[in-house]
Amino acid sequence: MAGIAARLEELAGSGEAALVAYVMAGHPGLRASEAAVRGAVRGGADIVEIGYPFSDPLADGPVIQAAATSSLARGTDMKSYLGAVRAVRRSAGVPLVSMTYSNIFERHGYARLIARLRSAGIDGIILPDMPVDESSRYVAAARRAGVETVFLASPNTAAPRLRRIAAASSGFVYLVGVYGTTGARRGVAGYTLRAIRSAKRTIPGTKVGVGFGISTPEDVAACVRAGADAVIVGSPIVRIASEAVPARVESRVASYVARLKRATIP
Repeated sequence: MAGIAARLEELAGSGEAALVAYVMAGHPGLRASEAAVRGAVRGGADIVEIGYPFSDPLADGPVIQAAATSSLARGTDMKSYLGAVRAVRRSAGVPLVSMTYSNIFERHGYARLIARLRSAGIDGIILPDMPVDESSRYVAAARRAGVETVFLASPNTAAPRLRRIAAASSGFVYLVGVYGTTGARRGVAGYTLRAIRSAKRTIPGTKVGVGFGISTPEDVAACVRAGADAVIVGSPIVRIASEAVPARVESRVASYVARLKRATIP
C-alpha cells in the first residue's frame, strides 16, 4: 500500500487532486462507520480519515462533535477502533489516516499507540491540537514507525511558521479553509482561495490539502482551481451516515463521494 505522499504524487502526475473523506468511527455504530468507509472508497475517495472520538474535539463543529459524543456513548474505545481499522484495511486500497486529539496519545504513549495504529493499517495521523513547536516526540515516533504526519495551518499562518509546519508534515499540510470549526458553509470564501494560492507559493515542495467548510462539487472544484493538491470533506459524510438506514449507509456515502470526486478531475 502506497502512503499518502505517494498517492498525492501519483494523482498530481495525471493533473488530478485527491479527495479525502472523513468518517467518525463508531457513529452511528461501528458497523455503520465501516460501511461509510467502504462507501467513500467505492465512491472514489483517494484517502480516508477515520476519526477516533474525543470528548473535547476543539476543531470540530456541531455535526462531528455530536458524532463523537454518540460514538463514545456507544462504547467506542481504542480496541474497537483498531478492530474497525483492521476490518476496512482488508478491502480499502487507499491510504487510511487516523484523526483525533493529542490527549489520546499522551494517555496511551506516543510510540506505543503509533505502533498499534500502524499495525492495524493506518498510514498517517492528524492531530488538530498538536502545535508544531511541541511535536518533536510525536514526529520522531511517527517517523520510526513509518507513519506520515499531517499538521494544520490556518489562512493567516505567517510564512516562516508555515515553512516549519511543512517541514514537520510528511503527508501534506492541512490548510484549514475557514476561520472556525468544521462544518458545511455556503460556498468557498475568497480568503480561502487566496490562502491556498499563498500556501502553494510559500511551500512549493509540499502538498497542500484544504478542508473545513467544503460540501459541494462546486466547492471542491474551486479549491482545485486555486491549486489545492487535496480537498477534505467530513461533516456532510458524517451527516449522511447519521441519517441513512444502516443498509443504505454505504450506497448513500458512495453516491455523494462520487459527485465530489468528479470535481477533482480536470
